[in-house]
Amino acid sequence: MRLETKRLILRPWEESDAENLFRYARDPEVGPAVGWPAHKSVEESREIIRTVLRGDHSFAICEKDRPEVIGAIALKTGEDTDMTDRADECELGFWLGKPFWGRGYMPEAATEILRYGFEDLGMTTIWAGYYEGNVKSKRAQEKMGFQYHHTCDQVPVPLLNEVRIGHTNVMTREQWEKK
Repeated sequence: MRLETKRLILRPWEESDAENLFRYARDPEVGPAVGWPAHKSVEESREIIRTVLRGDHSFAICEKDRPEVIGAIALKTGEDTDMTDRADECELGFWLGKPFWGRGYMPEAATEILRYGFEDLGMTTIWAGYYEGNVKSKRAQEKMGFQYHHTCDQVPVPLLNEVRIGHTNVMTREQWEKK
């Protein structure tokens, strides 16, 4: 499955994306902000592609005029999310390489993946969250139209062996249709 926006292509991950993934995922300002450690090698990035990023609704983000991967966006369902156990709900996850911050790429990519989730997958609700202090993710979710739902003071972040404050936002199909 391949999705397109005005400036971006959202496509399935390939093992050959490992070098580009590593280029951005090794930055300590990227992964730890969203709950995973900075990548330490191209081989680690390749393994993450094999085991994490190859999900059914997981996409590499690329600029239309450049084929390299600049970020990731996914709709997480079933065992891949702890935000819902309903089959008609999912969680939006995303990150973008630091050189591409501030260009409006994430709201653009999210607009298309929300359309995909609600129209193509028939979702009724899409959840999203961010950890305390991740202002960029908070702002991106607000731009996407997500509404605040709740805050948890003790959210486990197992990949970093931490506990953080987590904020959860929500968008229903009805809210999305009114946008």
